[in-house]
Amino acid sequence: MSDTPIINGVQPPFLPIGGIETLRGKKSSEIFEKDDNSFQAVLEKELRTVKFSAHASERLKSRNIEFNDEEMEKLENAVSRAEDKGSRESLVMMNNLALIVSVKNRTVVTAMDKQMFNHHVFTNIDSVVFA
Repeated sequence: MSDTPIINGVQPPFLPIGGIETLRGKKSSEIFEKDDNSFQAVLEKELRTVKFSAHASERLKSRNIEFNDEEMEKLENAVSRAEDKGSRESLVMMNNLALIVSVKNRTVVTAMDKQMFNHHVFTNIDSVVFA
């Protein structure tokens, strides 16, 4: 038998940091209270994050284009605005870049810099967002 004490009728496989005394007198809702690092918060943040397809990543890498945190936030806001309007495939214009985004998947499908998109026709999009 383990030396781990029984807590609320259950013998946990380990003791919490700070020992059993940190849990005594607390309700389960207080113990499992949501905070910024909770699973739910992390999951929601991940689901809201814009991702880049392999093709888009390759295009950006070949042109030495990187997004800083502020630019990623602008892109995520642009995708959220397109989503709020019911868009499915959107052209996001940002920093002399044209990004085709699958709004449903929150994924940048392809990316073009200003020199490339001057002579292109964009098809299969239902919205344009200026970020």
